Amino acid sequence: MRVSELMNDYKNIQNYIAAIRASPSAEEYNEEGYVVLRRCVAEAQALLSQPFETFSTKRGDEEHDKMHLRRVVVDAAMRRFRAQKIYLRATAALRWVNSRVSVLKGQRPHTGHAPALLQIRNVFRAELASITDQRVELSLRSADSAAGKWLQEDPTLQHIQRMSGVVCSNGR
Repeated sequence: MRVSELMNDYKNIQNYIAAIRASPSAEEYNEEGYVVLRRCVAEAQALLSQPFETFSTKRGDEEHDKMHLRRVVVDAAMRRFRAQKIYLRATAALRWVNSRVSVLKGQRPHTGHAPALLQIRNVFRAELASITDQRVELSLRSADSAAGKWLQEDPTLQHIQRMSGVVCSNGR
């Protein structure tokens, strides 16, 4: 049941990311928020393309089945964690886009916009800096706890970080 909950959350987060739309002009294409947004979409697509590593199972070996299920839970929790972190960064970038659009009001940026655009950039950078692994884990665990989900089998943040490092360093 927990695997189903984790993968359903993962699917929902991926759907939210897939629904993100931003259409920068050629002049805005390399602006910081749009760069982060494109990076988030690419990371989400890469995460989706990572195959789940299956392990050989010996039917009837209860201990082996438990170990296999534990690996599935860890993989599902790690994917959900990584997707949530990507989603938080993407939504921060979308807030940057919306704030920028609000300031510019259809105009090209000029020196009169500089103070407001600087403030928007500073808020954006601060928000990105606040999206830590600990914050992501706390938000996910808090939501799971509030929903009454069983969390005893979930991997720790340190385990997720170790597994994410293995996945990233292997290029998968």
